[in-house]
Amino acid sequence: MPQLAAETFASQIVWLAITFIVLYVIMARVVIPRIGGILEDREQRIRSDLDKAEELKSDTERAIADYEKRLAEARASAGEIVGGMKAEVNAEIDKRRAEIDSELDAKQAEAEKQIQAQRDSALASLDDIAKSVTSALVEKLGGSTPSEDRVTGAVQSVREGGR
Repeated sequence: MPQLAAETFASQIVWLAITFIVLYVIMARVVIPRIGGILEDREQRIRSDLDKAEELKSDTERAIADYEKRLAEARASAGEIVGGMKAEVNAEIDKRRAEIDSELDAKQAEAEKQIQAQRDSALASLDDIAKSVTSALVEKLGGSTPSEDRVTGAVQSVREGGR
């Protein structure tokens, strides 16, 4: 094996040193700076992204707080509107109920007047009917026609509760 031959050790060590130095220089001057630049770029991008994320997070929190504030204001406003509308509707209902009650009272009073008038009319005609029935019964049963005063007195007496 040529690598283990003692007479080639010196040239192998020289070539090893030369190769090591060339690779070291290439690594130190080209590769490591590029890798360092890439790492710095990544670190800057990550920092920038984190800063943006923090900024967006704070914007989001402000937007949420503003949204919740506006939502609370809208709910309060809606509650006030609903309360006002309820009050208006209840007032309108009470007003309408009062109008209807007064109309019904007027109609009831008118109906009571009509009933009283019809009752009086019926009672007046009842006297006439009672007089003619009494007169016809006396005529049929007794065979003679009673006087108008006597029939009127009998009907009057019966109406007042006497016999």
